[in-house]
Amino acid sequence: MTKVIGSGVNRKDGRAKVTGTATYAAEHQIPGLLHGYLVTASIANGRIKSIDTSFAEKAQGVTAVFTHKNPPKIFKPSNNFITSKIYEARLPLSDDQVHYGGQIIGLVVADTFERAKHAAHLVKVEYETRSPIVESQKATFKKAPSMFGEGFKFEKGNVASISNAAAKIEATYTTSTELHAPMEPHAIIAQWQGSDAVTIYEPTQWVMGSQRTYAELFGLPSERVRIITPYLGGGFGSKAFPWPHGVLCAAAARQLQRPVKVVLSRRQMTANAGHRSETEQTISLAAEADGKLMAIAHDAKSFTSPVEAFTEPCTGITPAMYSAPNLRLNQELGVMNVGTPTFMRAPGENPGMWALESAMDELAWSLKIDPVELRLKNETQEHQRKKLPFSAKHYADCLKVGAERFGWQDRQIKVRSLRRDGKLVGWGMAGATFPGMQGVATVKVRLLPDDTVHVLTAGNDMGTGAYTMVAGVAAETLGVPVEKVRVEMGDSQLPDGGIAGGSQMTATIAPAVIKACQEVLKAANCTSATEACAALKQSGRAAFEATATSAPSGGAKKWAFQSWGAHFCEVTVDEEIGRLRVTRWVSVMDIGRVINSKTAASQVRGAVIMGIGQALMEECLFDPNIGYPVVYDLATYHYPSHADIPRIDVAFVGEPDLNFNSAGVRGVGEIGITGVSAAIANAVYHATGKRIRNLPLTPDKLIV
Repeated sequence: MTKVIGSGVNRKDGRAKVTGTATYAAEHQIPGLLHGYLVTASIANGRIKSIDTSFAEKAQGVTAVFTHKNPPKIFKPSNNFITSKIYEARLPLSDDQVHYGGQIIGLVVADTFERAKHAAHLVKVEYETRSPIVESQKATFKKAPSMFGEGFKFEKGNVASISNAAAKIEATYTTSTELHAPMEPHAIIAQWQGSDAVTIYEPTQWVMGSQRTYAELFGLPSERVRIITPYLGGGFGSKAFPWPHGVLCAAAARQLQRPVKVVLSRRQMTANAGHRSETEQTISLAAEADGKLMAIAHDAKSFTSPVEAFTEPCTGITPAMYSAPNLRLNQELGVMNVGTPTFMRAPGENPGMWALESAMDELAWSLKIDPVELRLKNETQEHQRKKLPFSAKHYADCLKVGAERFGWQDRQIKVRSLRRDGKLVGWGMAGATFPGMQGVATVKVRLLPDDTVHVLTAGNDMGTGAYTMVAGVAAETLGVPVEKVRVEMGDSQLPDGGIAGGSQMTATIAPAVIKACQEVLKAANCTSATEACAALKQSGRAAFEATATSAPSGGAKKWAFQSWGAHFCEVTVDEEIGRLRVTRWVSVMDIGRVINSKTAASQVRGAVIMGIGQALMEECLFDPNIGYPVVYDLATYHYPSHADIPRIDVAFVGEPDLNFNSAGVRGVGEIGITGVSAAIANAVYHATGKRIRNLPLTPDKLIV
């Protein structure tokens, strides 16, 4: 039998995507389709004094104009992550208040997109304005509310009592607002069948969660809502739940009894599709002369909008990374007149690791200890907050293998000591981590008389390779070629496949696929698919099939589950013009069992590229007068191109984490970005002697 798991299987969805046969949300062809275009606020704080829609209503092709004066009917959902969840607790068009620049204040519906857009610009609005708060130093901070039942304040020992440390580091690290900019824009088509059933085509990372949420929003049983999302053009956390534009579109379509499509422009996405909040973090480290940590204090601030409390949970990774007898964590949340922030690849872990891994590098230089050695000396074997040992942890292997692959032993232990072609050269490294997460998933597997296998689940693939992963796991479990496996995903009429978020899709679905395949063989009373197919043909049945569900085991009471990694990079700096280039990269990851080496490595590379963007260029500023994002498209929001990225060498170490699930797999989608920005900044210090603690590392910070 050909081994599939662990090998590099080509993407099952690759041909459909490169030939254009993969249909995304906005591309569905629906007869009688109407087009909606949003009217958005041009102020960031105040109220609508008057809104005149008369010119828009008279424009050619216009069917309806909705504002807070005539909002379509929407019910408030439970909004509790389990029953339902929307990104903004305030429902769209619910009153005349404006809380941030670009907030949705109306929807124009017409027979073409162009006519809807034109009419939207005919809506005249007068405001009563208040001064917006869009600068973080003006925000008022409060204690951050708990997230998923865990508070942000934690202390063991007494950090303040440390007075005899050989070295102390205390520094503040900041990150800028980063925008969600997936390749596929946010879009929705809502098509009602009467007033009590609806089909929604929308890119969602959680098919069944969206089904339940839309059902609550419109007072329907869940089975009367169908969500269709076979393909997503990127999500990164911004497509997990319905945004106001989707809720409003579906409500308008119900009232008009016509299918309606709304597609956000890139400009609208800057305000209405989420972002990663800017952060300010102060790290204090105290250590003995040999580098052993005595104390860690991590204080963080992030920012949310007036309509939703969302915390960028920066301190969560600190008790998992390095052991210290004295540890203090605290996080505060400020409110600004900006769009709602949300989950974005490694939410919290990414900025948290920027601060912690930068501080660890500063401590290493202060003590004249190799940064790799310092991390090896202080790695913790238990989660210091959960007080549980880690399962299948190979962080030390990541550090050692990464150092060897990179040639770290040849590092010059002096700043500004390396030059190449007239440029300064620096080497840097940082650790990486992300928690192991797993949800509940159900999968149906059908073995057909033509020797093919059909796998069905409502879990979905947002470009990460889930189609390929599911096919590979089924192929190996049944002993059939992967080409014989057909996978159907992303439809709420299929069994619940959980959420594609928190790097948990593989860990959630893979055990269910294995279990369902085993049940198929059991139903056939055979030990292999070959035997089962022969028995099926003789039986005259249409198929042998089985449905199986997997859920987190009780292992979480005995173990802490975490994935680990290490990044090593080389940079060059031309100080005369402030040009910083990343020229070499090595990443080594411990993610449990690797299902598909090709797509797993691709996920790490994509995450590293995203981290390079965060480190070097991604930054969203807000106009202090009107509060609108200054950036407005993919030209003004800077992100990496191919020319900015070196070859990224990816390797995997470790073992299957069978304490975590029967497949032994943990997630890979998010861990790759953690630590990337710190590794680059640490390399910049080695190259230039400049310790830069504010992201992004723009040219003005590098020029002599």
